[in-house]
Amino acid sequence: TPGSVLTPVPGQEGRERLSVCSKLCYAVGGAPYQITGCAIGFFLQIYLLDVAQLDPFSASIILFVGRAWDAVTDPMVGFLISKTPWTPLGRLMPWIIFSTPFAVISYFLIWFVPDISRGQMMWYLVFYCIFQTLVTCFHVPYSALTMFISTEQSERDSATAYRMTVEVLGTVLGTAIQGQIVGTVITPCIESPLFVAEINSSVAMEELNMTRDTGSLSDTRNAYMIAAGVIGGLYILCAVILSVGVREKRESSELRSDKPVSFFQGLKLVMNHGPYIKLIAGFLFTSLAFMLLEGNFALFCTYTLGFRNAFQNILLAIMLSATVTIPFWQWFLTRFGKKTAVYVGISSAIPFLIMVVLLDSNLIITYIVAVAAGISVAAAFLLPWSMLPDVIDDFKLQHPDSRGHEAIFFSFYVFFTKFTSGVSLGISTLSLDFAGYQTRGCSQPSKVNITLKMLVSAVPVGLILVGLLLFKLYPIDEEKRRKNKKALQDLR
Repeated sequence: TPGSVLTPVPGQEGRERLSVCSKLCYAVGGAPYQITGCAIGFFLQIYLLDVAQLDPFSASIILFVGRAWDAVTDPMVGFLISKTPWTPLGRLMPWIIFSTPFAVISYFLIWFVPDISRGQMMWYLVFYCIFQTLVTCFHVPYSALTMFISTEQSERDSATAYRMTVEVLGTVLGTAIQGQIVGTVITPCIESPLFVAEINSSVAMEELNMTRDTGSLSDTRNAYMIAAGVIGGLYILCAVILSVGVREKRESSELRSDKPVSFFQGLKLVMNHGPYIKLIAGFLFTSLAFMLLEGNFALFCTYTLGFRNAFQNILLAIMLSATVTIPFWQWFLTRFGKKTAVYVGISSAIPFLIMVVLLDSNLIITYIVAVAAGISVAAAFLLPWSMLPDVIDDFKLQHPDSRGHEAIFFSFYVFFTKFTSGVSLGISTLSLDFAGYQTRGCSQPSKVNITLKMLVSAVPVGLILVGLLLFKLYPIDEEKRRKNKKALQDLR
């Protein structure tokens, strides 16, 4: 039936096959997190600085605290899910269903400029944190759902590939909707005098405030709200498709010897599991590299490269490239192994990140770099979610009497990634403040351009190299995966 996840294949007793329809319904559930996350990741910083007209320090506080709070909510929600009893809808699905409408409302309010003279920073901080909490209530149970749709490792890997394709397509939609709607309106900029970086910043800001074109800025603000409304509608549609088309199977994650273990006992066991810590450490640095690139790329294209009216199309090129190469990386990891895919896929971005800052500003070169970066982004998207189930299977073999820890594995991976990205984005926005960033300036001081080059090239390249070195320690190769699979089948 359409509502059933598992479709038996005649003649293959004991094996669970997921229908294409079930995989697609499951995959669609990953889109809301990516659509909203991509729109926020690429556009929130430039929106706060140039549209909401906050100073860089206030923007850095919002970005850091919002991301840090987002990180904290992941283990909190993971804990609450572990205490949630099974219902007719499952243990995970009620979280997804009930969080959706409130998440959409708070998302819209992030992109609304309140008509208040004071307290704008608190407005954005509060609604950003509320939205991050609610989207976590959607995404943590959705991520853990991977372990509840099939006992077959190959079927989970296949469903993950479907999911990653849709999620990267979600990033395309987020970039396209936000970028193309906002891109139809040119945000007014201010020609700053050459000496503006040298004089007192508060005096400079007062002079700039007097020259602002409020009419054009109002159009830009309306465009951001329209984009938020469209994205909110897609969020609701995807949540409906997921809840109607997927039914979580309690028995899919349980072994015959399962006995309940408390959350904190489980957390201690999970954090002492070597392969999990090594996997997190490697992806922590590589994910951080791409998040820094994401957070600063719009500013880099606008000011350093001078493509103010083309940056949304460059961002779209990155995401389209990532979407079309997800199936290639899924084939690559099944053919050559997941560790090899990590080294080849993620390292492929390095030469292009170096090229974009060393060569003179050139739109064609920038598009080539965007496409190449997208290929690497696809690998960075797919691999963590494809490798986490392998770590969980390895954990189950070492702790056969322990169960129900899937949400802990997924939520703490997301926790570490988000917390470090919050720190890095806060520091990167602060560094722009120290370099003399001018809100809504048509151009920026040379120190700002140098800082942006560091944030989208030198620092991400260094983080990628550290992450790849850490992956040398990750112990689960293809032979180990095959052994774990056979041992788990014997346990069930």
